[in-house]
Amino acid sequence: MQVEDYLAAIVFGAVIGVIARILLPGRQQIGIILTVLIGMGAAVAGTWAADRWDIHSDHFLVVRGHSYDWMVLGVQVGIAVVGVAVAALLAKAFSTDDDD
Repeated sequence: MQVEDYLAAIVFGAVIGVIARILLPGRQQIGIILTVLIGMGAAVAGTWAADRWDIHSDHFLVVRGHSYDWMVLGVQVGIAVVGVAVAALLAKAFSTDDDD
């Protein structure tokens, strides 16, 4: 992986975080900024994990001349879903609201 791959992962991370939040059922008690930050971290972690464990496919998404591996995107979204879920659980656990 090159530096450009990690920079692209950060940009895609904003979108990945929002996708993760949509895929996660129920209402999350976290804000959109935290969701985007989790998505960015998940994108970088997913890029690293896919590179580390050699998770790649022959199918690519091409955007402006740069190709993105579908398997890597899947790993990134999976990590983002878990990250958003954990953040939502922590936010609920430490919430002082009595709305439960």
